[in-house]
Amino acid sequence: MTTWRSAVDIAAAVRAGQTSALAVTDAALARIARLDPQLGAFTHVCTERARNQARAVDAQRAAGLDPGALAGVPFAVKNLFDIQGVATLAGSRINAAHPPASADAQLIQRMEAAGAVLLGALNMGEYAYDFTGENAHYGASRNPHDLTRMSGGSSGGSGSAAAAGLCPITLGSDTNGSIRVPSSLCGLFGLKPTYGRLSRSGTFPFVDSLDHLGPLARTVQDLALAYDAMQYADADDPACAQRPVEPCLASLALGTQGLRIGVLGGYFQQHATPTAQAALARVAAALDAHQPVIWPDVERARAAAYLITAAEGGALHRERLRTQAAEFDPAVRDRLLAGNCIPAAWLIQAHKLRRWFHTQVLASFQQVDVLLAPATPVSAPLLGQTTLELNGQHLPLRANMGLFTQPISFIGLPVVVAPAAAAGDLPIGVQVIAAPWREDHALRVAAALESMGFVAPQPSGLD
Repeated sequence: MTTWRSAVDIAAAVRAGQTSALAVTDAALARIARLDPQLGAFTHVCTERARNQARAVDAQRAAGLDPGALAGVPFAVKNLFDIQGVATLAGSRINAAHPPASADAQLIQRMEAAGAVLLGALNMGEYAYDFTGENAHYGASRNPHDLTRMSGGSSGGSGSAAAAGLCPITLGSDTNGSIRVPSSLCGLFGLKPTYGRLSRSGTFPFVDSLDHLGPLARTVQDLALAYDAMQYADADDPACAQRPVEPCLASLALGTQGLRIGVLGGYFQQHATPTAQAALARVAAALDAHQPVIWPDVERARAAAYLITAAEGGALHRERLRTQAAEFDPAVRDRLLAGNCIPAAWLIQAHKLRRWFHTQVLASFQQVDVLLAPATPVSAPLLGQTTLELNGQHLPLRANMGLFTQPISFIGLPVVVAPAAAAGDLPIGVQVIAAPWREDHALRVAAALESMGFVAPQPSGLD
């Protein structure tokens, strides 16, 4: 496997007999062994499992059977996904003492049913309450574009591994921005689908009413290929029980044809740094998107998202906080403790605002089909950095890297992050936001941007 070979190319070569799934897997494992000590992306590598799965794919092809759309494609998952025989860490020291998972998460099963090969589990922020990619127990997952900088979180290992070419597809979770922030900082395409689109069965939760799962990749085709393979209605996840499968890969060729594209203003412009503003302007100009759209009371929506996150997350961890508080990363522990102190009346008001904001935002999609917004306020901060300078103020970094992502996941909209940095700059992304269940619209716009040169940059200094 060459360093930057795409999932689409790998699957085509394996299906055509031009290479074997085992050869692809061994090359990926060798690359992980060489580069991951610098990156800290993996917490567990499934060497024998991966080689056995690759042999099974090769045996299918040799027998004249269809090995699947993802034949031989290596992938890895955030370590909150259950992997049979491996303890599901969710980034915590506490969970390391848990028994190994008895079965794979549903999305792993879907990927492997399509012929993909699981390489292992990826580093993440403790219990997914993080935007930095720095884990107090397992170390930082570093940004391949500059190893002194953050990969973003909480799916930091997912961003680091995909950007460094350790595997072409990774899976992460996104509650308030945890797929989109690493995608932005690491220069990737990342998809947060509509809430309820992909099954969460077999994953460790954070905030049930906000949790999403999705893929990160270096190309839009790879993103859509993985997304299509993972779609299905799952009765074990009530949010995902009724959704029909709606493939998107074939629709990428349509580009922006027939789509009305707007640009989110107001809050999203006022809080953007010059770096984020310039990235958004480049994308908007390329797409000839000039129609401004203002969402009302975004600040209040973000505040409500904070309350719901803290309250639901705190309730989930209440017993662990009572009996094992010293085992938490203090930065995570203190926010979860605070969540347990939120009055019920505040939470009720937050959910009322959520319903109102959802109605207001849906009305904006009568004017446009897709909206553009910054993904992160800045490019990757330095490891250990604790503050951001925004509009002349020094603000807490952990709380504000999700400045532009939280109001969107709050109401479950589908979003694709696309790379948008100028050549030579550190990566930074732009969000391509669509109406509920219209992942195809967001992916089509991202594919059009990719064809215009908005591509995942190749990190220097790793090879």
